[in-house]
Amino acid sequence: MDTRLRYQEIIKTILREHANFRNTIPDGYQSQLLFDDERGGYLVLDIGWNENKYLHATPIHINLIGDKIWIQYDDTEEGVATDLLAAGVPKEDIVLGFRHPKVREYTEFGTGFSDGDEGNFAESAAVESVSVTR
Repeated sequence: MDTRLRYQEIIKTILREHANFRNTIPDGYQSQLLFDDERGGYLVLDIGWNENKYLHATPIHINLIGDKIWIQYDDTEEGVATDLLAAGVPKEDIVLGFRHPKVREYTEFGTGFSDGDEGNFAESAAVESVSVTR
């Protein structure tokens, strides 16, 4: 199986487990899953009312960029990276996107790019996201 397709399934399985767990918490919020295989976007969205407080939050945001899994945001106790490792994803294929590019090389995970590519990607990603949303 193609690495990208395998990673899509691993990400979806992990996010389903997190959403299912979050939905058992009696706080009035519902966890929804948003999967976009074409663009490689995966989210858990918490939404709802708890008495007079409205919540609309994204506790987990993952992108599949090339053959790397980018964790863009992770507000879980154990960490989504731990789940990915347990599912057999190599450390070098996991990028902590929420860490500054200069710090990533000191983590045990992948940096995401070869030398000098980080700035180029950030600019192209911004252009792509603007064109997708219009």
